[in-house]
Amino acid sequence: MMGWKINPTVPENVSKCVLVMGPHTSNWDFVIGRLAFFYLGVKPKIIIKKELFFPPMGWILKGLGGIPVDRKKKNNMTDYAVNLFQENESLFLLFTPEGTRKYNPNWKKGFYYIAKKAQVPIVICYMDYSSKTGGIHSVMNPMDNAEENIEHVKSILRNSKGKFPDQGIL
Repeated sequence: MMGWKINPTVPENVSKCVLVMGPHTSNWDFVIGRLAFFYLGVKPKIIIKKELFFPPMGWILKGLGGIPVDRKKKNNMTDYAVNLFQENESLFLLFTPEGTRKYNPNWKKGFYYIAKKAQVPIVICYMDYSSKTGGIHSVMNPMDNAEENIEHVKSILRNSKGKFPDQGIL
């Protein structure tokens, strides 16, 4: 695991959830995170812009759990993701709510709306480059207020440092 220690705890009796991963400051997060999930036996799915799904990259991304979406169309991503939960017996849908690898105080709220509408828990995952540790921190059920949910997740992930700490959660 390239010197990383992964917390082996995986929530029991969770077959569908929204995974929230942070902080997201580098393309290496995908590589290390994917290895960690492989180690944990979790097969996350990731919604990725369809432009990246060209041969051979598309085959690799699909093999790693990528789901291509056309972000240029007026798609209702919340309904699309909720349908994915309804169509699958097991689904771990991964999001990096910062929406970018740069510092962003205004997180995307889609993960919350998807979890709330699909009635699935939010599983908070972390990567801490300073200690080279990562894993699943905790499970929460979406509360009624999106901002409260985001602040709760931020309060947990603030303790982890990204590869580029100045671009992470402050």
